[in-house]
Amino acid sequence: MRKVMFAMNISIDGCYGHTNFSPSDELMDYFTGLMHDTGLIVYGRKTYELMVPFWPEVAKNRTGSPGDIAFADAMVPIEKIVLSRTLKTAADGTRIVSEDPEGLIRELKEQPGKKIAFSSTSMLPRLLGAGLIDELYLIVHPALVGENKRLFDNFLVPEKLNFQLEYTRLFKSGVIALHYRKSE
Repeated sequence: MRKVMFAMNISIDGCYGHTNFSPSDELMDYFTGLMHDTGLIVYGRKTYELMVPFWPEVAKNRTGSPGDIAFADAMVPIEKIVLSRTLKTAADGTRIVSEDPEGLIRELKEQPGKKIAFSSTSMLPRLLGAGLIDELYLIVHPALVGENKRLFDNFLVPEKLNFQLEYTRLFKSGVIALHYRKSE
């Protein structure tokens, strides 16, 4: 059975947002490693529109730092699905799914292959509540952001969800990567 992972950059106060952080090459190498373990990326529409066409352009034009290019080279060839009721077209090789995200993830988990990277903050509570997220990678940046969306604001689950800490990694920048695995 495939595992579903969720990875997110957050601040000490739990805020997320792509403009809040500037990852170092060391951190980009970490994310590139996660992509090497990934066989499918499932995006929400907003995250998809942030990631594509940005990373495919980095890969194509060889722009950015060496860490950016390595990440782009690892991420771009991975099969992608976008969960959206409004998106009508997507990049080549990307499938749009508009119904039953829980059913889709259950079905995908049963298939052989590498991990599934799930990347939608709006749908995260729903999939966590359904027990479909197996691993959390929370990358905590040494900053207080204050005014932004918090990853687990207004998050209600039908029952307590337990995760166990698999490992931590401290980066030279002061960023800490926390890898949690769902307790069985």
